[in-house]
Amino acid sequence: MQHFTAHLHDEAGTAALGAALARALAPGLAIYLHGDLGAGKTALTRALLHAAGHAGTVKSPTYTLSEPYAIQLDGRAVNVIHFDLYRMGGPEEFLDAGFREDFNGDNICIVEWPEKADRVLPPADINLFLTVSGNGRDVELQASTALGNSCLQRLKFAPNM
Repeated sequence: MQHFTAHLHDEAGTAALGAALARALAPGLAIYLHGDLGAGKTALTRALLHAAGHAGTVKSPTYTLSEPYAIQLDGRAVNVIHFDLYRMGGPEEFLDAGFREDFNGDNICIVEWPEKADRVLPPADINLFLTVSGNGRDVELQASTALGNSCLQRLKFAPNM
């Protein structure tokens, strides 16, 4: 399986990685974002969505738990659903909200704080880890499925030096 690591020197590096990921997306992809508060999970998602063609505001779904965004991917309408599960009390809330139905092979699901719904989330295609390191971030992407592997094979990203 594909594996990628880099050091992102600043917020521009995080945005560049988000843009590179946008160019490698595929319907059905589930990307789980791991990292402490302030690690850059929402900033990365915002950059990804803007690079994928969303022109409007991208807000953190901290209170709504999920925000859908419609994009075009290779001429096909695709929903990217951004989840932030930080305020969720437990996996049962994820199921009660009906979020599992969003993981359907058509949508792209990006999940912050996936550990909050650990036992009920479908498996991630890509686990992305962000760690604060000085003024920048260390990032690690791990593919765990054939779809995730394919996405990381398409990823063209040269970290800022």
